Amino acid sequence: MTTLNIVLQVRLYGPGLRVAYFHPNWSSGTAGVRGTRVLNNGRYYWEVCVSQRVFGTSMMFGVGTRRARLHVDAFMNLLGEDEQGWGLSHKGLLWHGGRWTHYTKPFRENVATTVGVLFDGIAGTITYYKDGINLGVAFKGLHEVREPLYPIVCSTAAKTEMTLAVMKRDFVNLQDRCRAVILKRVRSPNQLDRLRLPARIKAYLGEPMSETVQPFQPVNKYVLNSM
Repeated sequence: MTTLNIVLQVRLYGPGLRVAYFHPNWSSGTAGVRGTRVLNNGRYYWEVCVSQRVFGTSMMFGVGTRRARLHVDAFMNLLGEDEQGWGLSHKGLLWHGGRWTHYTKPFRENVATTVGVLFDGIAGTITYYKDGINLGVAFKGLHEVREPLYPIVCSTAAKTEMTLAVMKRDFVNLQDRCRAVILKRVRSPNQLDRLRLPARIKAYLGEPMSETVQPFQPVNKYVLNSM
């Protein structure tokens, strides 16, 4: 399949490109969308509103690394097919490492629904919500993942629409909040390198930009005696 055809399997539109329209004409496989926010070491909650076109082999919600596939010419549970993803399918199944387990009741077909995802990078857990109801902890151990993790949604169903409706972040501490403010202005490793800061501070600030993420550490790890 050509790159152009892969791109056309999902159209992003609306304010902030928060609406994903899967398989606009017909579906010939599974397509996914990956967010840009690095989740590791933080606490995030987001909600995805799914249109009433709930059907098909698999519609999935969760997180994955950059190595998680976003397209395949087959109808399958794409998020969690390997060790690179953790996903909940609309069939009520959790997928990771190519294995599944029952988690909740299947979603009702052709009934609009809202899926909430609570990612706790400190505790290393993912908890799902459905239409405001807490379904309980789904995955554990994600605080040990060294690669950056991102939000991901997938669908096999034609003309599926998913809208990112809610995004919230719980800052772990003042240090975490300060980093978030700085990274609104410093958006690349090159910009970060030009700052006259100690190496440890740069390493902490650049963590969301790196290919590997260090596990969460106490606040004072990056505070130097000279400061």
